[in-house]
Amino acid sequence: MNENLFASFITPMILGLPLVTLIVIFPSLLFPTSNRLISNRLISLQQWVLQLVSKQMMGIHNTKGQTWTLMLMSLILFIGSTNLLGLLPHSFTPTTQLSMNLGMAIPLWAGAVITGFRNKTKASLAHFLPQGTPTPLIPMLVIIETISLFIQPIALAVRLTANITAGHLLIHLIGGATLALMSISTTMAFITFIILVLLTVLEFAVAMIQAYVFTLLVSLYLHDNT
Repeated sequence: MNENLFASFITPMILGLPLVTLIVIFPSLLFPTSNRLISNRLISLQQWVLQLVSKQMMGIHNTKGQTWTLMLMSLILFIGSTNLLGLLPHSFTPTTQLSMNLGMAIPLWAGAVITGFRNKTKASLAHFLPQGTPTPLIPMLVIIETISLFIQPIALAVRLTANITAGHLLIHLIGGATLALMSISTTMAFITFIILVLLTVLEFAVAMIQAYVFTLLVSLYLHDNT
């Protein structure tokens, strides 16, 4: 194959203009709202899933934390639909771009931390110095806790980027191997094709799980600061 291995991760362009904005907006069209008294089956299923996820994710929060419910549910829908659409042939997955994932992780993390310093100042500052710390270790522990705090959004973004990118690369490599083996050994090509199908099913699960994990970690950061 003459195509570059990382060609699917290059931002698509038309007439020199990036299409990322249109691609990011497109998933929102998949979740229509209904003004009717009785919704259809698709919207009813969508509402049931959202209620189930919101109960599991937001049940641990107090009243202040539950004000983030709409934002977090929109986040999990966006990441999940974007990941799933990226599995379509000749498509582009924005969540494979570290810059975009950082753009989602940093504001949400910063909002949770600022909320904590605003509403629970003493408790937030207490996280930097565990109780009973020996005096000589205080400067070192403060530095370590500060670094761990600022690493949280980076870990969020890198985890999502690495998981989605690794899955796409594996599908690309195994798909190329299947095409190459078709002219060499039909049996090996069939076995490789079965592995490719199983990997694709796994990637569908990974796409949804990573959306849930990303949103759940943001929710836990918020819970620690409200």
